[in-house]
Amino acid sequence: MNSFSFSPFPAIVFGAGKLSELPGIVSGFGKNILIVTGRDSFDRTHKAATFYDDLHKSKITYSVCRIPEEPSPDIVDTAVDIYGDKGLNAVVSIGGGSVIDAGKAISAMLTIKDSVFHYLEGVGEKIHPGNKIPFIAIPTTSGTGSEATKNAVISKVGMGGFKKSLRHDNFIPDLAVIDPELMLDCPRGITAASGMDAFSQLLESYLSIKANLLTDALAFEGIVNIKKYLMKVCEESNNIEARSGMAFAAFLSGVTLANAGLGLVHGYASPLGGFFHIPHGVVCGTLMPVVNKLTIEKLLKENTNPVAVDKYRKLGILFSGQENRNTEYYLHYFADQLQRFVIELEIPTLGQYGVQSTDVEKIAKATNEKEHPVSFTLEEKIQILDERL
Repeated sequence: MNSFSFSPFPAIVFGAGKLSELPGIVSGFGKNILIVTGRDSFDRTHKAATFYDDLHKSKITYSVCRIPEEPSPDIVDTAVDIYGDKGLNAVVSIGGGSVIDAGKAISAMLTIKDSVFHYLEGVGEKIHPGNKIPFIAIPTTSGTGSEATKNAVISKVGMGGFKKSLRHDNFIPDLAVIDPELMLDCPRGITAASGMDAFSQLLESYLSIKANLLTDALAFEGIVNIKKYLMKVCEESNNIEARSGMAFAAFLSGVTLANAGLGLVHGYASPLGGFFHIPHGVVCGTLMPVVNKLTIEKLLKENTNPVAVDKYRKLGILFSGQENRNTEYYLHYFADQLQRFVIELEIPTLGQYGVQSTDVEKIAKATNEKEHPVSFTLEEKIQILDERL
């Protein structure tokens, strides 16, 4: 048994209807909070009116900060400027991964009179001391797992853009309230892309060269839920069992990525998300089949990573439900299933978001392989992109 360490994750309140407990929870931090949410997606749900009414009844004062897109340094800095003198007791994010990342960054930067840009990995020159306002994450999609992680992803989009993290162990949310009822109103396209994001995070952390016994167990359990519920939740949006299963899978994906790291698919996601206005879940979903197909081909040809081969074999057994087949059968079967997910869930190609053949070399050169189980040449990275234009 190999030794390993494991990072903490937030206190968790999980279950249908648990949003109703938030006023009582928030009161433990104080009566003055900032709610960070999307443009209007939460407000249009059947839960919003009751939520705000419960805050009023509990005599909780709140301001609302709306995040219309993936958080940029300007969005975070503006929010800190507006709400920095409000004497806030807590920041509460209710939304998808972008909203949770924005709230995470805002809670951290409210303690510092400076731009978040200076503290981003890879582009900033300063190290954040880790101070923050208490932060509560409430996801309304099942995808990023940001409610379980210590980093906030901040983007500047354009050909000179970036997608970088503000990261510190103290930025793990103090509490995550995971209420699957909040996901019942999530549109099919977002449900599918978010689900593929969770799937890719679970798969990449499972195959990671930094994986350990605990991340393996959690990631595999998350993938079991993906197999059981992702297609179902896209067909039956009001199926609370399926929504709960996907919410749990997404949370596990955040836990496992925080402890085992990710792979090549997410290596592509950083430059693609920085250069183009393309949803993160679409990037992950559309690239999963080709990246894993070529990974499997390399593993079988090079025979240098038997651990990864065995993990793919176990996934092939899980998805096929068959026993007594050879290893190659299971690996190829699993790769085929990833392609089936992309087709049946109608995950768009990169070209539908403006990526062209003239862009792929720049993207490939900026792509980090992270903790992927095999290495790819620049030409192979370009080939992967070309296949999904």
